[in-house]
Amino acid sequence: MTGRPADVPAGSPADRLGEVADAARRARALLPPRPELTERPEEADPPAGDGGRARVPARRLRADPDTVERDLVALVLTVVELLRQLMERQALHRADRGDLTEEQEERLGLTLMLLHDRMTELCEHYGLALEDLNIDLGPLGPLLPP
Repeated sequence: MTGRPADVPAGSPADRLGEVADAARRARALLPPRPELTERPEEADPPAGDGGRARVPARRLRADPDTVERDLVALVLTVVELLRQLMERQALHRADRGDLTEEQEERLGLTLMLLHDRMTELCEHYGLALEDLNIDLGPLGPLLPP
């Protein structure tokens, strides 16, 4: 451990953050280098302080002016779709527990259907499908459930 500064009391949140950061550094040192972080042929002399590896981003941000609006809309719609699905699940749990009156169930169901329809319209307007909003989180799998 690198130790904590003298002005940080033991067991404080700042001390815990330092411990977590130290643990993350130790864990990262145990991992083998990822292919996207290894040296590129055009970078034969990586910086000396980088342990012989040059950092190469796994994905590059494409800042194409022609698609930036569509990409931003896709990101916003992805967040809205995630929230919509979470609200839908919460509503189903509440209905299953009997926490809602029949009128509340009807109103909530109608609201969720309208939101789904509006999401579909927005996706069509920007040339997207609801399936396009599902971000691949790598080893964690897709963001949105099937």
